[in-house]
Amino acid sequence: MIECTNCETAQFLQITQSRVFFEDGELINEIMETYQCTLCDSTGQYTYSEDVEDPIVDGSIQVTGERPKYA
Repeated sequence: MIECTNCETAQFLQITQSRVFFEDGELINEIMETYQCTLCDSTGQYTYSEDVEDPIVDGSIQVTGERPKYA
């Protein structure tokens, strides 16, 4: 789950930009998404690449494996 680090919830996150890269036309090689929290107006970027084991996250978002505290 991707959530805002300031608000500790995913409820107010919106994807403002999304790009998907296909190298061979079939398999996804990279996903890049930019998020904005409509509650506190913070932003962050999530990037998944098949070349890197863990996704790259920067800004005011975090990836968690837990259920959200607030829904």
